[in-house]
Amino acid sequence: MSDAIANTPDTITPSKPQALPLRKDVPTELTWDMSALYPTPAEFYADLEQAATLAKQLSSDKMLALTDANSIINLLEVYERYLTILSKAGTYAGAQSAVDMSDSELQIRAQDFDSRVAKLNSQTTIVLQTLKQADESLLKQAIALNAKYEGFLTDLLAEKPYTLSLDVETALISLSPVLELPYNNYEQCKLADMSFPDFEVSDSAGHTKTYPLSFSTFENEYESDVRTEFRRAAFKAFSAQLRQSQHTIASDYLAQVKKEKILADMRGFDSVFDYLLHEQKIPRTMYDEHIDTFMSHLAKPMRRYARLLQEANGIDNMTFADLKVPLDVNFVAKVSIDEARDYCVDALTLLGDDYTAMVKRSFSERWYDFAQNKGKSTGGFCASPYGEHSYILLSWTENLGDVFTLIHEIGHAGHFYNAGQQQNYLSYEPSLYFIEAPSTCNELLLGHHLLQQKQDDTAFQRYVIASLLSNTYYHNFVTHYLEAHFQREVYRAVDTGKNLSTEDLHALKKATLQEFWGNTVEIDDDAALTWMRQPHYYLGLYSYTYSAGLSIATQLFKKLRNGEDVIDDWLAVLRAGGSKTPAELAQIVGVDITDKATLIDSIGFISELVEQAVALTEQMQAG
Repeated sequence: MSDAIANTPDTITPSKPQALPLRKDVPTELTWDMSALYPTPAEFYADLEQAATLAKQLSSDKMLALTDANSIINLLEVYERYLTILSKAGTYAGAQSAVDMSDSELQIRAQDFDSRVAKLNSQTTIVLQTLKQADESLLKQAIALNAKYEGFLTDLLAEKPYTLSLDVETALISLSPVLELPYNNYEQCKLADMSFPDFEVSDSAGHTKTYPLSFSTFENEYESDVRTEFRRAAFKAFSAQLRQSQHTIASDYLAQVKKEKILADMRGFDSVFDYLLHEQKIPRTMYDEHIDTFMSHLAKPMRRYARLLQEANGIDNMTFADLKVPLDVNFVAKVSIDEARDYCVDALTLLGDDYTAMVKRSFSERWYDFAQNKGKSTGGFCASPYGEHSYILLSWTENLGDVFTLIHEIGHAGHFYNAGQQQNYLSYEPSLYFIEAPSTCNELLLGHHLLQQKQDDTAFQRYVIASLLSNTYYHNFVTHYLEAHFQREVYRAVDTGKNLSTEDLHALKKATLQEFWGNTVEIDDDAALTWMRQPHYYLGLYSYTYSAGLSIATQLFKKLRNGEDVIDDWLAVLRAGGSKTPAELAQIVGVDITDKATLIDSIGFISELVEQAVALTEQMQAG
């Protein structure tokens, strides 16, 4: 065990209280250390002042006088320094605000960042406008002079046809805090204002017990509880409280999509889809084929999986509230954070010494926020400021599923770690389409590693395969795919000028779920509220990229499993960052994402896992 690992506490096992603690009562070792970004808020505000100085320089006539290729390169170098500061400061303000939405100091700091940056960006909008108005031959000379900025300048040339006047672009930047209100209002409603009452469950003897309820406890614990009546009671109580905010959240979401439609029209795109996919470098035909292929081919194996869950758990009638129940209620692997660290390090050894050294550092340097506390954002994310290490937010419940979430977020951290070593800030971030490939690849590597540990243990083998199905594939392929299918129907309506109501959103989500699950799973009106639970809808066409990325990851994993030598190619993909299109990145490891056969083959791998789970179940029942 390395010194970095040995220096961490011997055991980090968060407690599971009946009610979530306040942030101030959470053990320090379960929280991330943001002092690596700024020791105190004073340094954060000082950096914002430095950004203001650079913004002033960027908007000066002297800096914007693009007379030759050298002047373009000089402008880009200053612009990159400016954006690097905002990346660092934005993570400090934004990520910190997510750990406690009820902490006014953290929220004010995030608002300070947003308002100041909106003002600064209104000054620096002229940088991109000036570059877009520059002569094409001059931009090409700059590319020839310094290939470092080739990717950025090539993308900039592609933006020219959709660029508005300088005055309009400046106004839009100034309005960014207002334009972001739908997302901000949603998060405030969900995490700060929405209070869940306790709910009661009666046992077979007629005794009633009261349980606390919150977004975090429901999604992290109750939703996958092995007790059917308890799980359904929790879902019913959770849904009842969601319904209390349905019109507010619907208003926020519809404001978001209408805003995007207006911007698409203003910029001259043929549709809101073309507008949102343009930055991803993906054509609409490929996006539509992706969603249609999944509905046609993925439903069958997932219905088989749902029936397996139903049979294994003795459930009379499978409902939406039962889809996250474990396959084996008697096999529960509790995993401490220390154990999870070792699993992750061992599983990712395949990716090389530099990669695993990064993983070890991440634990000793507290890149993670594992705590469960009141007001904390649900789910998990990885914030990766350029030039700094990543920060990962989780809510640790000691389940094996948490390890898959952890290694997923490490995948994002490793991606940006590698990209940051090779790419400048302006070519740092890959297309949204590709963003989930490294993270889901890590999940598959973890599953493979765990399966190698106890090859003669049928129960453990089934548990790991079930974890891959329930965490990696159900969550990423199915949950997010169904979000994407619903989202497409919403955008289709808005794109044609149709006004939607709260009930329309419920109906669209319910229809999506019914089409996918058929008669295998009962979809009721509570299930129709599921669209209210995710912030992904405020991030453009993001949801489908999970299944897109996992399809690439599945193809890569199959190559690794077959012994193909693709590790160096994969690391080259990670280091490429956003310098190539998604199709070009995938092609480096021999994956063709333009062919739907790739998607169908990845879905076939899911079918293999389902059949393995069925066979192991039958073997256990026979034995």
